Amino acid sequence: MQKTRTAVITGSTSGIGLGVAHALAAEGHNVVINSYTDNDADHALAEEISAKHGNRTVYIQADMSKGEAARALIGKAAEAFGHVDILVNNAGIQHVAAIEEFPVETWDRVIAINMNSAFHTTAAALPMMREHKWGRVVNIASAHGLTASPFKSAYVTAKHGVVGMTKVVALETAEAPITCNAICPGYVLTPLVEAQLPDTMEKYGMDRETVVREVLLERQPSKQFATVEQIGGTVVFLCSDHAEQITGTTISVDGGWTAL
Repeated sequence: MQKTRTAVITGSTSGIGLGVAHALAAEGHNVVINSYTDNDADHALAEEISAKHGNRTVYIQADMSKGEAARALIGKAAEAFGHVDILVNNAGIQHVAAIEEFPVETWDRVIAINMNSAFHTTAAALPMMREHKWGRVVNIASAHGLTASPFKSAYVTAKHGVVGMTKVVALETAEAPITCNAICPGYVLTPLVEAQLPDTMEKYGMDRETVVREVLLERQPSKQFATVEQIGGTVVFLCSDHAEQITGTTISVDGGWTAL
């Protein structure tokens, strides 16, 4: 019987993060979901996950653009559950602009949320993992952590940084029962992507199917979105005993994007 662990997933009230939360909760793990807001809907979402999977899920607010808040999230999770066993660094934002036009404040925020927060949460969680002699760190990077696209300089830089940090953490924990890996999704069908489709269809004068295949999934050879359930399942595998010798690597869930 699998031991119940405690998992913290950053940026997890929607999209990939929420999918990961459901996947880990379905395995019976305690789960901490997180966002920068703190309202009744956030706490109700945690209650919904608990009711659906029969686990214990709590919501903890933290602004992942601030290092001290990211570290405090881990501390508060430990107060709630005793310690943290699984850390999924998922929080992220995007901005598209040419480098010479990229707002400095936006650059700093993208780097802070997409990359720096993973450093702070990992640094706070590793001592607990070492003490309890087990741990899993899973960083949700991106196909853009392995390749680049124009006009996404901050995002590409941050995701490449996350991949690099993944390797360093894996080497520093190689002799401990702790692993650190990065998942690199291509386009995933999330509510955020769905919300962008009408404007994209209007811009290009295309129907939904054509926009998906020829615009959004132009670089994704499968011409299919990955799903949040597939990302969640990959996280579950990396947190299982079957993956105890998988560390310091990237797993691409991108329909062949990075095979090109």
